[in-house]
Parts: sequence; structure tokens; C-alpha cells
Amino acid sequence: MLEELLERAEAHIPKGYDPTLYKIRHSVAHIMAQAVVERFPDAKPTIGPPIEDRFYYDFEMSKPPHEDDLAWIEDRMREIIKGRHRFEVREVTHEEALALFEDNPYKIELIEELISQNGATPLTVYQHDSFIDLCRGPHLPHTGYIKPNGIKLLSIAGAYWRGDAKRTQLTRIYGTAWKNRTQLDEFLRHIEEAKARDHRVLGRKLELFMFSDKVGPGLPMWLPAGATLRETLIDFLRNEQLRRGYEHVSAPHIGHLDLYKTSGHYPYYSDSQFPAMETHEMDGYLLKPMNCPHHVLMYAHKRRSYRDLPVKLAEFGQVYRYEQTGELGGLTRVRGFTVDDGHIFCRHDQVEEEIRDCVDLALQVLSALDFKDFSVQLSLRDPDNHEKYTGSEENWNASEEAMRRVVDEMNLDTHEELGEAAFYGPKIDFKVRDALGRSWQLGTVQLDYNLPERFDLWYTGADDQHHRPAMIHRAPFGSLERFIGVLIEHCAGAFPFWLAPEQVRVMSISERFVDYAREVLDKLQQDGLRATLDVRSEKIGYKIREAQLLKIPYMVVIGAREVEQNHISVRARSGDDLGSMSMDSFLEFIHKERFPSMNGGSD
Repeated sequence: MLEELLERAEAHIPKGYDPTLYKIRHSVAHIMAQAVVERFPDAKPTIGPPIEDRFYYDFEMSKPPHEDDLAWIEDRMREIIKGRHRFEVREVTHEEALALFEDNPYKIELIEELISQNGATPLTVYQHDSFIDLCRGPHLPHTGYIKPNGIKLLSIAGAYWRGDAKRTQLTRIYGTAWKNRTQLDEFLRHIEEAKARDHRVLGRKLELFMFSDKVGPGLPMWLPAGATLRETLIDFLRNEQLRRGYEHVSAPHIGHLDLYKTSGHYPYYSDSQFPAMETHEMDGYLLKPMNCPHHVLMYAHKRRSYRDLPVKLAEFGQVYRYEQTGELGGLTRVRGFTVDDGHIFCRHDQVEEEIRDCVDLALQVLSALDFKDFSVQLSLRDPDNHEKYTGSEENWNASEEAMRRVVDEMNLDTHEELGEAAFYGPKIDFKVRDALGRSWQLGTVQLDYNLPERFDLWYTGADDQHHRPAMIHRAPFGSLERFIGVLIEHCAGAFPFWLAPEQVRVMSISERFVDYAREVLDKLQQDGLRATLDVRSEKIGYKIREAQLLKIPYMVVIGAREVEQNHISVRARSGDDLGSMSMDSFLEFIHKERFPSMNGGSD
């Protein structure tokens, strides 16, 4: 019986999670909960799962702990660990479970939910020392398996019960646990590096973007430097899309609710869509949550022949999704964002060629931004959950097989993930690891045989009959805001030269050299460079240091020698002194950096 319980518990370890680390963190979460309750007897534990490289536990508390409390809790955790207390698991009836946790309304709610879902199936509880918790496991055999110097409490945050802002606000305590002190120290080093690269911090320092409560949470506003960065990325992709046969379009920021009901997005995305407008003239309109239904209507606005296909429509379209306040995070989780949306309407015999081209474009974008460490995921439907998807079995089988053939033919190192498909079709997702080893989903390519049916799209074939086109959704950046947030952290704000909002700063040593400095600036700007001038009466060392902190790629220093020789003195943001050179030599030197690398794509 015990072995069966432990086997069932092991099955709950998420795929890809080190089983030992999972059990360590899950066990330490319970140990932390015991210490918290000892420190705050009125605290009511709710849930405490392992997540990625850490764990947390949420509590209802009359007052949140302070730093001194965290230190006490951490010390007490180490004492508990040294006690070598066994993690005892046992099954309990629903009545026993309700009696055990009668003073904890959060556990009672979970128990009643489990009863409604699983009928008479017994529940499991884990106990170590004086602490008992409703839990499915798994845990370590006893606390002695945990290294006391491998644990660390990290932070305190607020969280709503079940993620619902209308429910009780709880206190969340984050911690981490590792197999040994060496692993913990490495993780803490990564945290410090992550703080230095935090795009929210760098966004303020480099004056890229801002948020304001007067506008609303999750709605970024781009400052001049950030707008330049954003528009440069858009121009790069727009030009490449034009080369690949796309036509650029623009849709309004709102649409009628019926449009999203027809597309099928509304029931699937209703929780994340902003509520419909209910004014006298705008009843039933939504802030646009996605661009695809608009592009479908653009395709359908006139008759199409098989000779016209593929039709490739692209838009850098602003969309709006409601995210819980507690889930917002800088640019990576916002309520208003721009999708580099493209939709291809093509014949079925063109599908695989067009998917290959979309994948090639996504690879080129990753190469241009120096994202070398990424994985490719083929996201498929969950065959056991038909309610999650729309469309016929025939359509799903055909679309999944087409995607498989493409990734095989392109020799992509791909792993399949069931249950991760869009509601209308399978997709190829690009998951990028940044400089700190964190994984982010950015670009995506999706095949859709269902929306053309829902909107009754057609084209006239060579046989003079109506035929249904296929539809491909693709976004190499994904959310432009999220992409930029990840990019800022990936390169720590030191953007490649072609993308840097300010590429060159010209600075004079004194007022005597301002006229020549202006000549230099004029030549740089005439050559198309984003260059600025600093002629303040500050020491040149201060000016150089300030430009380095702003991550400006090159600084041009003008003094007496430069004026006399008709040269410029160049420094890099790395601190390297590149010496004196002519303007022509400098322009030739930076020419190779002025345009993004086009080495991506498939062979």
C-alpha cells in the first residue's frame, strides 16, 4: 500500500524537473510552513508547491513577516532539518480530512473540490514532526536528506487565493533549496546577475519605457530611446517580410464581440479579454484581443483565385488582454502589446512550403539578435481533452502530420508536447534561453484548417469550383514587448550596434572644439547614424563614463590633436581605446555592424 502511494506521488513530478530537487523543494516548503506557524500561530497555510528553481508557500496572516522574522524562520528550518523527521504519508477519508483541517477554510475548500472531482477516492496527507498537510507528494524519506546549508529564503510577496483578485490576499514566502551549498551559491550568483540585467531596472536607467498608474498597470509607454529601439526592430522585420512577399495591413483597436464568437476566440479567451463596451453606441465591442479575425475579413473582402494564393498579410498590431494585477511583470507580462502578426492564406499544396518559409524567418530573427541557445517545440493537441479544441478530427490529423513533415524535412531538433496546441491548430514554438539560462517562448508558427471553415473562406480553383484555403498564423517576435524585455536582459542593455537607440556620442573636451565636433556629428548623421552631441562643460572622463553607463556603442572624443589632424579619437563602450582615425576609417570600421546579420534560416 505504501509503495503504491509513493509511486502515485512520483507521477506528479513535472516533466523535465530533476526528481531529487523537486522532492527537496517540496519537503523544504513543508518545513518552512511548520516554522512559519510556530512563529505566527494564527497563520493559516494554503498551498506550497515547487516551481522552476525555487518554491513558495502562501499563508493567511494577520501581519506579514519582517526580515528579522525570515531570519528566525530560516534558522528554525535548519533545526527541523537536523531532527531527521520522517515524512509519513497516509490515506484519509474525506471525513477525516475535513476534521483534520476544520480550522483552515482554504484546506476545506480544496478538500471539497477534490471530493467533487474524484468522488470517493481517498485523499493523502503528509506529516513530519508536528506539521501535517493535505498533499499528494512526493517528499523525501526524512528531513536528514536535506543539506541545511543548501536552503535560503528569498523574498515576501502578496498573492490572491486561487489567483483571484476578488478573494483573500495572502502572504507568499519564496525560498529555494539545492542539493548542496555549491549549487545554492551558484543559484544566488545567478539571481544577482539577473538583478543587474532586470529589464525593468535597465528600462529606467536607459530611459527606454515607463509605466504610469494614471494610464493603467500593464500598459507600457515608450520613451524616445525605447521607441527608436522598437521601430528599428519593426523596420528590420517589415523589410524582410516585404522581401518574402507579405503585404502590410492595419486593423482597428476594437471589434464587435460577434467577430470573436465567430472565430471561436471568445469562449476560449473570455477570461483574458477586456469586457465588452456597454455605452449607448458601442454596445458589444471589445478591445481587440487578437488580429487574426480582422485579417480573415481582409482576405474575404474580395474574390480570390487559386492564382492569387498565397495571400500574405502582416501587421504590427496592438492587442489587449486582461492579466491579473499580480501577474504583471514589466514588459514580459502586460495588458497592451504589439504582435508581429502575419497570416498566410494558401492552397493545401502550398502549406508545407509556406510553413518552411515561416520557420526560416523565425530562425533568421533569432540569429540577427544573437539568440543561439533555443529549442523548438511541436505543440500538439491533447487527445484526451477534445473540449479544449475546435474543428474536425480530419483537420487536426492533417495539420499535425503536415507540421511533423516540415520539422523532419528541415532537420529541426524538435520535441513534441501534447496539450500545448492552439485551440484551432498545432504550432511550432521557439523557446529561447537567455544569457542566464532562463527559457522564454518567443516566436511561433501555427497551422489552422479551422478558422477558414468558421468564416467560410474560399477561392476559385482551376476547376472553377470553390475550395477552402488553409491559414497559417506566424509571429517571429511574438509579443514585441516581451521580445524586447527578454532582449534587454539577454544583452544586459548593450544592444548590437545596428539596434542601439544611440549609436555614437560625439563629445568635445572644451568649448574651443565645439565647431569641429558639430562637423563630425553632421557627417555621422548624414551617413544615417543615430549620433548625438555632448558639448557640456564637464570633464571628458565624466562624459565618457556617462556614455558607457548608457551602453552607447562608440564615443568620439574631440580635442586639440583631433582638430589639428582632422581626425577623431574613438572609444568603445567596453572601455577599449580604439585610438585616432579619420572619419572615413571610422565609417568603414563600423560598416559591418550597421546592419543585422542575415546568417539565420535553414540550409
